[in-house]
Amino acid sequence: MSEFKYACPVCGQHIKVDSSQAGTQMQCPTCFQKIIVPQAPVGEQTLILTGAKVGGERPKATVPEASPFSFRPAKGFPGVAVVLIILACIAVAVGFVYRGTIFKTSPSPAATNTVSAAPKKAPPRPALIAPQANDTNWILDLKGAAIPPGAAAGRIDGQNFISPRATLANGFLTFRDGDLSLGINLAGAAPESLAGKTLDISTNAPAAARVILRWKSGDQTMHETFTNGYAMLLTFGPLMNNRMEGKIYLCTADEKMSYLAGTFRAEIRKPKPKRQ
Repeated sequence: MSEFKYACPVCGQHIKVDSSQAGTQMQCPTCFQKIIVPQAPVGEQTLILTGAKVGGERPKATVPEASPFSFRPAKGFPGVAVVLIILACIAVAVGFVYRGTIFKTSPSPAATNTVSAAPKKAPPRPALIAPQANDTNWILDLKGAAIPPGAAAGRIDGQNFISPRATLANGFLTFRDGDLSLGINLAGAAPESLAGKTLDISTNAPAAARVILRWKSGDQTMHETFTNGYAMLLTFGPLMNNRMEGKIYLCTADEKMSYLAGTFRAEIRKPKPKRQ
């Protein structure tokens, strides 16, 4: 005798029987339904046969079906749903509190543009280097002399000098380059009275604006003053925002043949109030 398996037509339970029981009735051990055992398979058939239910009879007991394709709703479903809803609410609350840590968002394009639009620091301007002084620029007769377009530069006591900026305070125009300086005393003239004016002083003037040259020799500060015997062409532009541009060509009659020629921008400085 050989054995084979078949499935209960009601609950799908697999039942193992002897081939001699084919066509007989038996009770399913799971759902207790009466089943007619099918005929034994022929040869080496691997398919699981299904028995036939005896009609008209109801099962004596209700047992959950074991078929993989049948599902029964679990008892107590409302309680499970309430628990799931509570857990979901807790998860939402935790996510809201820790949203900054859990969800790291990238900066918005507007923020990126704001950061990138921040002004960058301008690189430091290179220091001006005074050009090599030339004796041909020392001219005591300035008739027809052309003022060079570059920054005011020249020579003081034999040392190269350059000063694109100047200061005008209390009627005193000063050019400075480190330890070298050149000052012109304009007799306390106000900036408004100098704007747009030109001073043309020749070497034969008996008295003119005082010119003071200053330099250092070792640790000592040296100076030389000129009230005549020099030639100067000084032109002032309009006064705008405490600034006044100008041009200068000045040659002094010293042994080192000092001179200053070029353009400048003078910063107007107000005089300090006198102490009571």
